[in-house]
Amino acid sequence: MGENDDLKDNLSPESGYDQREVVGFFWEVVKMVVLSLAIIVPIRYFVIQPFFVKGASMEESFHNGDYVLIDEISYRFNEPQRGDVVVFRFPQDPSQYFIKRIIGLPGEKIQIKSNEVLIFNEEHPEGFILDESAYLENDQRTTGDFSMNVDEKEYFVLGDNRMHSSDSRIWGAVNRQLISGRVFLRAWPITDIGTFSGVQYLTPQLAD
Repeated sequence: MGENDDLKDNLSPESGYDQREVVGFFWEVVKMVVLSLAIIVPIRYFVIQPFFVKGASMEESFHNGDYVLIDEISYRFNEPQRGDVVVFRFPQDPSQYFIKRIIGLPGEKIQIKSNEVLIFNEEHPEGFILDESAYLENDQRTTGDFSMNVDEKEYFVLGDNRMHSSDSRIWGAVNRQLISGRVFLRAWPITDIGTFSGVQYLTPQLAD
């Protein structure tokens, strides 16, 4: 009886020490997970958000299956600019997200004719032809005879694949509140990883 008691006494401290080690380890893991979530979740939902591109409307700039990240915070301090590629909620079904390029700004008049996009605004009341050579393929054609006045707080958007894009030519301009953010990085495929910045348009060519 005495030997068993001695054996029990000898083992008790070591068993208690192991238990504290295990509890301490799991507590550290819990703290690490909570801290990670506290950092990642706000970034994921309020700063950067990922999307997969579906469809061919933005080719050759973006392809079906591309994985892109959008900057959600910049537009809280600055307004969207012409040439920005943005992700927004589809005006006719806000549960869907679309990706397009901003072409017309609030208060402007947009006209499409003879495969050209013309912009009329306060700076250019006579209108100018938008030079889109920086992102449109040579064989792209902006077809149709179209004119629209863009309301305040709305943006006229087009797909870079003009002949295969459902955009503002069909369902109208996009309200500012529907724009989630600006695409700033393609993260997949690996061979095409790269950042995207604003477009530097050439000197406007006046319309006839």
